[in-house]
Amino acid sequence: MISVKSEREIALLKQAGHIVALCLEALKEHVKPGVTTYELDQICEKIILENGGVPSCKGYEGYPCTICASVNEVVVHGIPSKKQKLKEGDIVTVDLVAGFKGYHGDSAYTYKVGKVSPDKEKLLDVTEKALYEGLSKVREGVHLGDVSAAIGAYINQYGYGIIDQYTGHGIGREMHEDPVIFNFGTPGTGPVLKEGMVLAIEPMVSLGTKDVRILKDGWTAAMKDGKPSAHFEHTVVVRKDGYEILTTL
Repeated sequence: MISVKSEREIALLKQAGHIVALCLEALKEHVKPGVTTYELDQICEKIILENGGVPSCKGYEGYPCTICASVNEVVVHGIPSKKQKLKEGDIVTVDLVAGFKGYHGDSAYTYKVGKVSPDKEKLLDVTEKALYEGLSKVREGVHLGDVSAAIGAYINQYGYGIIDQYTGHGIGREMHEDPVIFNFGTPGTGPVLKEGMVLAIEPMVSLGTKDVRILKDGWTAAMKDGKPSAHFEHTVVVRKDGYEILTTL
């Protein structure tokens, strides 16, 4: 069942989302060659705590860190490490959830580390634009399949792999709520959106195939073919005439 949030709940979700946005904005100055993914994790944890939030991912099903830091062929759930230094030409996705008074905000952004290859530039551009193609369909009365189909149709133009092992989701008091939101689909199918539904929409895209393998740590999901992948995400609330992004400054 997809819950509809009250305006009081949405205000708390917006505060949680704002904390996430503060983290992702701050990282724009810190993502550079020589920085470790552990350092990025510590920066975000400090910002979350200083703003009255809690790092929702830390301890979730045993996950050890505040952020997921996924470099190059790692698409999601990369564990930050003191040993992993970013290099010129890398791309790194930071996926982050912050809690505020029992509600969660969730967002992800893929950063360029210095100058990256044209292939990576294009991948990031397509993935981010695919997110907004999906968001452009969000409003009361629309089928969720319309949102998923718009994301998939945009990505398919470029022949990239759409990761189907991971999806978007509802969010609120729990990090993962109904509905499951695929990054491909059929228009006119799925649940009908209502004002007050809160969704975390997150295309994950690869330069190669869609096939993923899980590394020995039990978390890190990397592309089997070793090709780079990108991931962009926002938490939004459905409105009568569109959507409102909650993970923003």
